[in-house]
Amino acid sequence: MRAHEIDYEIFGEEMQYVEIELDPNEIVIAEAGSFMMMQDGIQMQTIFGDGSEQQSGVFGKILSAGKRMLTGESLFMTAYMNHISKKRKVSFAAPYPGKIVAIDLREYNGKFVCQKDAFLCAAKGVAVGIEFSRKIGRGLFGGEGFIMQKLEGDGMAFVHAGGTLAKRELAPNEVLKVDTGCIVGFSRNVDYDIEFIGGIRNSIFGGEGLFYATLRGPGTVYIQSLPFSRLADRIIASAPKSGGNSRGEGSLLGGLGNMLDGDNRF
Repeated sequence: MRAHEIDYEIFGEEMQYVEIELDPNEIVIAEAGSFMMMQDGIQMQTIFGDGSEQQSGVFGKILSAGKRMLTGESLFMTAYMNHISKKRKVSFAAPYPGKIVAIDLREYNGKFVCQKDAFLCAAKGVAVGIEFSRKIGRGLFGGEGFIMQKLEGDGMAFVHAGGTLAKRELAPNEVLKVDTGCIVGFSRNVDYDIEFIGGIRNSIFGGEGLFYATLRGPGTVYIQSLPFSRLADRIIASAPKSGGNSRGEGSLLGGLGNMLDGDNRF
């Protein structure tokens, strides 16, 4: 194996975290901001790119960092190395409620494609790059633009899905239609395209957007029930208005609560 062979355990139900066990000199790379905790003996270092052999040399590191900018990620990643003679553990937390998925790239012929904000951490040696779409419809209307992330190598990688996770094994030419934001990732043989929903009433009054994704097998597909964009929209819609009080969402009981609190602004 080129990638470091790490051991791991995933904890929790709705707000999960993954605990990585590192042997001496083993390294795990992670997105900035995903760190949760680590034992003494692990050294943390900020690096350009992903630290894989594919990005060796100064030019390779700059190119890797530039690609990460295209996916909206930070220029830097963080490497955690066990530099003592006994095993040490480091943990990384999911950014919002959902599930952490362990991806063994050897089971996916060395490549897995995922949404640009799904990647959490991986063994050193896994290349975190970009996947360009060559289809104009997918690029313009796919929700992720022309670019998704790809994970390549022969090690373990971990991605995050919002809400409840669904895994589907597609047979050859079997088609699954999915909301574009609900895709977590898929194996390299899955054909991904965008389709127009169709119908004037569906387009104007359906409330589900104008396009959905079609995933054609063979291959493995991971689907999330709660994309972060949908969660953010609900939070923004429920946020209190400027200068107001949101208790009771404007109901009669909410108004009575304001009166009891001495707040007559309703």
